[in-house]
Amino acid sequence: MQDSGGVHTPVLLPQVLAALNIQASGTYMDATFGRGGHAEAILEKLIQNGRLLCLDRDAAAVAEARARFSQDPRVAVFHARFSSLAACADQVQPGLKLDGILFDLGVSSPQLDDAARGFSFMQDGPLDMRMTAGEGVSAADVVNHAPLEELMRIFREYGEERLAPRIARAIVSDRQLKPFERTAELAQMIVRVAHSRERHKHPATRVFQALRIHVNGELQELKAALEAALQRLAPGGRLAVISFHSLEDRMVKQFMRRHSLADPMYAGLPHIPAHARPTLKLVGKSIEPDAGESSRNPRARSARLRVAVRLDEGIAA
Repeated sequence: MQDSGGVHTPVLLPQVLAALNIQASGTYMDATFGRGGHAEAILEKLIQNGRLLCLDRDAAAVAEARARFSQDPRVAVFHARFSSLAACADQVQPGLKLDGILFDLGVSSPQLDDAARGFSFMQDGPLDMRMTAGEGVSAADVVNHAPLEELMRIFREYGEERLAPRIARAIVSDRQLKPFERTAELAQMIVRVAHSRERHKHPATRVFQALRIHVNGELQELKAALEAALQRLAPGGRLAVISFHSLEDRMVKQFMRRHSLADPMYAGLPHIPAHARPTLKLVGKSIEPDAGESSRNPRARSARLRVAVRLDEGIAA
């Protein structure tokens, strides 16, 4: 979902449109509306009886979607987590099946660029990071109250941060003197204790990523959303997922691969029962931005698109 500051630039746009294989009268879902770059491009390819469902858990994104598309009868907008995509589809039509579903994961530039949201270590703001404002615990709550072992687990598991113990111990020590309230306070402390420099990467990158994933339950959301998407895709429907870090990409890759294979219990048997046959077929290899897009839009550098198509029930791949 990331894009360059200022003008909204949807990542991998031509590749996403090709991946979804859009049919003019089809029904599609942009499960992570963001600022609507992908949604608008999908809509341009739909005729009057085509449909587009747009979801976002961020109220600001939903307000933008409603302002932009309120007069278009083809579009339905929902303020919802993408794990609840089936319930949203049912509001349009009970049991509705979709010809394509797009997930553009992570945090969008408008969220990053709004210091008040507390996502960015590049701007000082409240240490918040909640995608749905006021819902659940903030990053400050976690940083100031989680036990040492829990902080180490969060940084290691969700940030793949090799300095997790050192950073967690420094947080626990510093918060006894004064709670962390601002993004700049936490970022400066990490710079102080990290003693390491990576090209193109601020020392606080992984810790901020880990806190954001933890606060918003992003990996649990993704797991539930992928399962829901599989159930709601029509035969021949496309699932397209853009991820921005290895944890998400690994989950998506493993999910697609698992469902593209027959149940191993029936391996080697001449007849595989319908319920044990593959439900997805992989479409090509993962797609990354070319050098031109990466230079125009540096935040797109780490994007990776994976695509799969829903097989007919009971049909072998």
